[in-house]
Amino acid sequence: MTRILVVDDDISIRILLREFLEKEGYRVDEAVDGRQGVLRYRENPADMIITDILMPEKDGVELIMELREIYPDVRIVAMSAGGRGLDAQFSLRIAKDFGAIQQLEKPFTRKRVLEIVRRVL
Repeated sequence: MTRILVVDDDISIRILLREFLEKEGYRVDEAVDGRQGVLRYRENPADMIITDILMPEKDGVELIMELREIYPDVRIVAMSAGGRGLDAQFSLRIAKDFGAIQQLEKPFTRKRVLEIVRRVL
């Protein structure tokens, strides 16, 4: 079964993505920030990661950089609604520059999430 790791400090986003993905037959693991996301991935690598950019402890860009260095083939989708004075598009461009292979702007639809997941996998 395909496993997807969802990393976001917002529990409502994690729940929503879990619902979308599990209905399609994916197994979903969760992490509340980049630090926990890196640990979870190291313990049990997922087939893909969907990560928020702006989070406490370790943000999504730091997660992308760290995992790309150790696991160059890791498939990461960055998502953002912006924040901290940055718009979503700027945050997502930065994530792409550091190795995210797809970007997902919040708010998103179920259809958009599944399109991106299928494309990445």
